[in-house]
Amino acid sequence: MSSSILHPSTFRSAILSAGYLPARVNLFLNRFGRSRIFSALELGIVTGRLLIVDDDGVFSFGQDEVKDARAVVTLHVHNPAMWARIAVSNDLGVSEAYMEGDFTVSDLKGLLNLWLNNRETLSLATPLSSIFSRYSALAISMLGRQTLEMAKWNVEVAYDTSNSFFECFLSKEMMYSTAIWSDAEGGVRGDLEGGPQPGDLESAQQRKIALILAKARVRPGDRLLEIGSGWGALAVGAAKMGCTVDTVTLSREQMAMVRRRAADAGVADRVRVHVCDYRELPAAFAHAFDAAVACEMIEAVGPRHLPTFFRTLDWALKPDRAAIVLTATSQPEHRWSEYQPDDFARHYHWPNTHLPSPLSLPKALQAAVPGRFVLHNLEDHAIHYPRTLREWGRRFDANFHGEVVTALLARYPALRGERALAAFARKWRYMFVYAEVGYARGYTNLNCWTFTRPENVAQVCA
Repeated sequence: MSSSILHPSTFRSAILSAGYLPARVNLFLNRFGRSRIFSALELGIVTGRLLIVDDDGVFSFGQDEVKDARAVVTLHVHNPAMWARIAVSNDLGVSEAYMEGDFTVSDLKGLLNLWLNNRETLSLATPLSSIFSRYSALAISMLGRQTLEMAKWNVEVAYDTSNSFFECFLSKEMMYSTAIWSDAEGGVRGDLEGGPQPGDLESAQQRKIALILAKARVRPGDRLLEIGSGWGALAVGAAKMGCTVDTVTLSREQMAMVRRRAADAGVADRVRVHVCDYRELPAAFAHAFDAAVACEMIEAVGPRHLPTFFRTLDWALKPDRAAIVLTATSQPEHRWSEYQPDDFARHYHWPNTHLPSPLSLPKALQAAVPGRFVLHNLEDHAIHYPRTLREWGRRFDANFHGEVVTALLARYPALRGERALAAFARKWRYMFVYAEVGYARGYTNLNCWTFTRPENVAQVCA
């Protein structure tokens, strides 16, 4: 993987950062952006208060008197290019300005909550940013951003930084999806109310694995198909309970880790790793599996390819007793759209992903394979994600140094500059907070769908 894949800026952000534009053009864009954004803030912030400090002084937007001090956020502008980034990229420009160090803020979570609290009245969009937004939504939905050729690149950006890097913030089994918290760890706010305890994240992730396998109804001797291996936590867990697992990934980094972890757990004979796309499964997989699972992977399939994905699962699963368990970040029905523009998460962490809604996914399955499956269960695990993200953020802050950074710099020379490494670190810190706020506020869901073959009851009850 090339070093540029680690931090692929949008073209418009790269142009602003590289200094290609004449000074007078930069000055115009900065002034234009500042003027438009100040006008939007004047009208748009009706709850809470934002203080902006730049070379021209201190400017206050929103309520003069705020009872909760946490509702007052102070933003210091260090580079006026921030205004141009926001003018051309809207909220994506805010994240890019943060990564580039154009501003610092007293409370990043407070800033994002301030935006959500005022989203009915506050819009940072400009005609220019709207054009880019519409194009990116069209490209992701209609122009083949999830083709076989693009799929490998998308995976490289999202997962192939290095195994040691992900080890620095994930739990020991390296489950890169939400944990499921219980009273044993103090619940979803246990880290805030009682403080995080060693082993909490590991316990909650083991509970998540057990939950998914229970929903899949797998038993010792069953054969499980996993689309999206991660680093092997679920495959190893299923193999330990006596299943044979075929797990599919496009990441060679993950393949190596899964094989090593299966061997370390003594289940290498029951875990087979296939480096291929779900559209390239071996012919021998036809009607071979008792269940299929895909944890936070289907977002990468894209609306154009969902019919192929579901037909593939129908082909691979046994025709009588079989189940599918899917988890994914989704958008609530009231704001879901087929056309989803580029944003921070979609550009800098999981390229070209397309989020389903709770109901769009079952509809897509029925359209692809009518009558072949029934929706057995739908849950929303979103309340479990904020604490998971906080745990990852704390571990990142504690471990992103020393050998982790040394290995990263040796592998990716483009990060050796102080500015580039700092931007890389801020990208991850922004993601942990950005996602935490979205899930905590119900702006995004984390759904879990269970489908089964028709008339396939979970337990004999009569």
